[in-house]
Amino acid sequence: MRLFFGRNAFPLTVGAIAVAFLTLFFLLPLLKVFGASILDNAGMRFTLANYTSVLSNPFFLNGLSNSLMIAAAAAVCALLAGVPFAFCLARLPIGGKAVLLALAALPLVLPSFVSAYALVLLFGRSGIVTSALHTLGIPFESLYGAKGIIAVYTLTLYPYVALPVIAAFKSVDVSVEEAAQNLGASRTRVLRTVTLPLVLPSILSGGLLVFIEALENFGVPFVLAEDRPILSVEAYKLFVGETTDNPGSAGVLGVLLVLCTIIALMIQRAVLARRNFATGARRSAPLIAVSPALRRLGAADRAE
Repeated sequence: MRLFFGRNAFPLTVGAIAVAFLTLFFLLPLLKVFGASILDNAGMRFTLANYTSVLSNPFFLNGLSNSLMIAAAAAVCALLAGVPFAFCLARLPIGGKAVLLALAALPLVLPSFVSAYALVLLFGRSGIVTSALHTLGIPFESLYGAKGIIAVYTLTLYPYVALPVIAAFKSVDVSVEEAAQNLGASRTRVLRTVTLPLVLPSILSGGLLVFIEALENFGVPFVLAEDRPILSVEAYKLFVGETTDNPGSAGVLGVLLVLCTIIALMIQRAVLARRNFATGARRSAPLIAVSPALRRLGAADRAE
């Protein structure tokens, strides 16, 4: 026994520290939130009245639907922006890729609250761009509301999609694509039937990260939602007692956020479990040759 612990002292120590850390800072707070949802306000008796009260309240149900709709829309928009961007950086001969990659990761450094406030200064009701457009007689709605929240999430969270998908595109073995081309498939069909299915796990993982981040984010809807109920904001209000001190209902909202995240993760796992993904990346696929005109157009578009 002493010999066993002597040989495995380091991994056992690391494992014990990890378990203690996760228990203290993840499991216990999660159990605390769950406990608040099933106990009365005094924290003494078990009750399901909190769930009944929240799930029968149209205001909170509206907040749940708003949160899910905004998170799903943000995930789709981030995929539409991130996947083509990742393909261009990974597979096209574009100059300054290192700079573009650094700029692409920059939104991850900025807090979401700062990004939302910066866009409000530009596109808010009295924003610089909004005022200029109104002066020119061009109608423009402000950034506030669901559309603005989705726009901010898309601009700030698309790196969660772009960065892993870039790595996935680069890891596709060239022999797989060459085999499809030798069988007569066009470049578009190879991309659609071979390359994209191979990078699908990375695409879905990035979309899941965006969905989770958009679902639980507090700063952006706090700035832009106005009177639109958002689950994370309403949970915060109930926890701090801004309108009323109701830890039970706040706990229910927190549990609903966790359940939505778990369901999204299970859906992603179910989609990936239906198919097998494997490729031996002995040699990465070469860059796709494009005409000089398209290359200059892409460089000019990114320079803007």
